[in-house]
Formats: sequence, structure tokens, C-alpha cells
Amino acid sequence: MGRVDGKIALITGGARGLGEATGRLMAKEGATVILTDILDDDGKALAASIEEEGGKAEYIHQDVTIEDEWDTLVDDIVARHGRLDIVVNNAGIVLDANVEDTTLDGWRHVNAINSEAVFLGTRAAIKAMKQNDDPKGGSIVNISSVAGLVGIDNLAAYNASKGAVRLFSKSAALHVAQAGYNIRVNSVHPSYTWTPMVQHLGDNTGDRDAFYDALGEAHPIGRPGVPMDIAYGVLYLASDESTWVTGSELVIDGGFTAR
Repeated sequence: MGRVDGKIALITGGARGLGEATGRLMAKEGATVILTDILDDDGKALAASIEEEGGKAEYIHQDVTIEDEWDTLVDDIVARHGRLDIVVNNAGIVLDANVEDTTLDGWRHVNAINSEAVFLGTRAAIKAMKQNDDPKGGSIVNISSVAGLVGIDNLAAYNASKGAVRLFSKSAALHVAQAGYNIRVNSVHPSYTWTPMVQHLGDNTGDRDAFYDALGEAHPIGRPGVPMDIAYGVLYLASDESTWVTGSELVIDGGFTAR
């Protein structure tokens, strides 16, 4: 208990899936958690559930693709809580389409949420965190994917967006380190984790159960991930245990990319 005790943490896409697991875990470990999403009912219910379990959480509606909303959100958090210690850029979508079947509108929509919003969130976080006086510094965790490391034939736009997150995070990490801001920036690369987004891919195959079994066979450990598998990795990068870790990519994939 207490691995992020007293820290203020913002988690985008926080209403369900990886965001929900990360929010619950960080609250359990002592953080005040601000969850943002466009799924308002789910987000409000999750924040209430965390509070009922003794944690500190709130939900705020946010479209991560809107630049002005980032400035307003972060300014409000700093005004109310005094600082911002952790930002997890987790919001994301998937488009199940190969390069020939991907429309330009679909490409732009995926990249706006998965890539451009990570840029906006990282930039806004740096603006706030560089004012912090905590000697342990701030932590920005950008959720990429194994699709940011290897190609997947039916995820053309998703591949591009998650690959962008990987290299952008390294660029940002170098900048803040060289500027002396005492901020860390890292990316996390999950493989197929059994979240609503991955379940949607399973539904597209026509047989979700068979898809689940196929994912198990694709991973040397023998199963797809569960959200808490990823949340524990995010917690490490967000905590003071990782003060010498920046510009790195944490792969949590059941051995998927080891082959």
C-alpha cells in the first residue's frame, strides 16, 4: 500500500478497460485519481465505486482531441489540488482494417485519439509538472501497444498511431530531461488484453469465444492479458520506484513479441 501515496494522477480513457484498472490500483495505492472519458455514466459510476472502497477519485468529461479542453482541465486540477504528479495518456480506439480497407476519415480519427491526444496530454502535463517542487519529479505514462513495435496486418491505422506514441515519448523524455524539468516520460506496450476494445475485435470475427482461445495460443504464456496486468506496470512507472527510468518502453505482452 502507498506506492503513489499523496500523488495527483490524471488518467484519460479512465471509465473502463485499462483506465479503470489503473484508476482502481492507483487509488488503492494512495493517489487522488482524476478519471476522464466521454463515457460519462461509466466514469461517474467508477469514481463513486472507488470512493466507496475508501479511495479518492473524481470523474470529468473530456474529449482528448480538443486542445482547449486540455488546458482547461489541467489548469483546474492544479488550481484545486496544487499540482499534478502523474498523467496516464490511456484513451484509445481501434479500427479493424487493413491498409486497403482503411478510409482517410478512419485513419484520421484513430490517429487523432491515439496519437495527437497523447501529444496534447504530454504537452499539457509538462506545463504543469515543471512547476512542481517534488524532488521525485513527475511521471507521464503513454499507453502504446505491441502494435507500436510490430506490424499487424488488419490494424493499419492503429499500428501507425501506436508507433507514433513510442517514438514521440522518447522525444519528449529527452526534452524534459535536458531541460532539467525532473519529469519522466515512458511508454507502455500491452499485447491483446481482454478489454471492451479487444472484445470488439473478437465480435468482428463472429465468434468471441474462439477469438479468445486464439489469443491464448498467440501468447507463449497461454492467455490474453487482463487489465490489471497492465495497471501494475503503469503503477511502477508512475511511482517513485522508477525515478531513473525515462524514454523507455515497458512491454507487457505475455511473450507475444519474444518470438
